[in-house]
Amino acid sequence: MIADPAPEALALIGTHCPHCPALLESLAGLVKEGELSRLEVINLEQRPDIARELGVRSVPWVRIGSFELPGLRSREELTRWARAAASSTAIRDYIETMLAEGEVERVLTMIADAPDLMEQVIGLLDDPDAKINVRLGIGVIMEEYEGEPLLQQQVPLLGELTRHPDPRVRADACHYLALSGAGGARQFIDPLLQDESPDVCEVAQESLQTLPDSH
Repeated sequence: MIADPAPEALALIGTHCPHCPALLESLAGLVKEGELSRLEVINLEQRPDIARELGVRSVPWVRIGSFELPGLRSREELTRWARAAASSTAIRDYIETMLAEGEVERVLTMIADAPDLMEQVIGLLDDPDAKINVRLGIGVIMEEYEGEPLLQQQVPLLGELTRHPDPRVRADACHYLALSGAGGARQFIDPLLQDESPDVCEVAQESLQTLPDSH
């Protein structure tokens, strides 16, 4: 059986960028080792049109497979993303990394292009110890889709999280159910009125006030 080829990489650099040489050295090493099958390098000072086309505002910037990675990355990071590029399960790790780095707009763009990725975002709520930027980023995404069909479709997944052992997760799930505006969310929020956590009970009460009456 022939193995899938290693992913390709695109690196955007600048003549006066102090971090670009280190990135290029790492990427060239990955090509030599077979972790990458091909490397294309573009100097944005010579091709500013590429920056506009890709929406890139600073260098260095690299894309490995479908993963866009702004800023300087270590050799270890680049290797990890090169190996993950062929895996469909790695997309959740990528979304988590982008949210942790404050790249919420990048994740929103991904969801706009592939709405099914919203499930991956919801899945990140399952970790009560996720970095604060991740949890804040999830909140921004949920608010962006407040009352929208895409968030309403996630009601069953959010409903499952209302039974999570950690009260922080239950409270977040409850709040996002309310943001969905779906009448079907009420069945998952009602039991939280008797939750063992006073904070969850309070969120449940507030959430029910914002939901439409069930039919």
